[in-house]
Amino acid sequence: MTTFSPFTRQHLADFERDGYVIIKGFFSPEEADLIYQTSTEDKVINDKSFDFNDSSGLRTKLALWYTPQDDIYGLYSRSARMVETAEMILNGTVGHYHSKLMQKEPKKGGAWEWHQDYGYWYNNGFLYPDMVSIMLALTEATRKNGCMQVLKGTHRMGRVEHNITGEQVGAQMEKVEEAMKHHELVYVELQPGDALFFHCNLLHRSNANLSDHSRWSLISVYNKANNKPYKNEPASCYTPIEKVADDALLKAGKKGITAEADFLSKDKDAEFKKEVH
Repeated sequence: MTTFSPFTRQHLADFERDGYVIIKGFFSPEEADLIYQTSTEDKVINDKSFDFNDSSGLRTKLALWYTPQDDIYGLYSRSARMVETAEMILNGTVGHYHSKLMQKEPKKGGAWEWHQDYGYWYNNGFLYPDMVSIMLALTEATRKNGCMQVLKGTHRMGRVEHNITGEQVGAQMEKVEEAMKHHELVYVELQPGDALFFHCNLLHRSNANLSDHSRWSLISVYNKANNKPYKNEPASCYTPIEKVADDALLKAGKKGITAEADFLSKDKDAEFKKEVH
């Protein structure tokens, strides 16, 4: 039987107050390591990953896909603990918007500007911020290797205007600077298997990875099923998810993703800019 630290009603109250929650051991170190080892050996993931540059020229690699399948990543995002937690947070049935594997390599992993995810998902046709992200640490995340930073409680500000700068979409700095006077800055330091749950309007960023260690994470985004976008987005974002048992991931072993999965391509520039921050 798979054991993990569950998302509780107290966690929900903390999430609603702060815009985020950290749960230590939401996945076991064994599960996190299995996903990490699979992803580092996964030729499709490697082929479908692209560089995303920051303002200093450092880069983060990521792969992003929409519809979850029966590979190890799909079994992660479809696992009962993930789906039921998203349903508790959003108070209803959820669809899977997308998942992305973030790869910050040693000495060259780029930074991310201050932003809200809904700052651009709003422009993709989602009328309501009924969306939540769950980030699983696959490796240790520390200040030294560019862990995520959040401004506690900023989800209550509502959506902030965003601007495209190079390859990134960043929140208006006037609002960010004012928010920093009133909201606590938290460094989200995690061990493999720890999970961060964060609201789509929470302001967050990360520094470059200038350490000797990689920082890899797997993020799945859930959308309330009745928050169907009026623009052309993949049907998975409003289709109820077919859940799998929590032990399905370990039973699958190193089952990588197929090249036929609906990956985001950086070559499709318009689509790329609207999806990725």
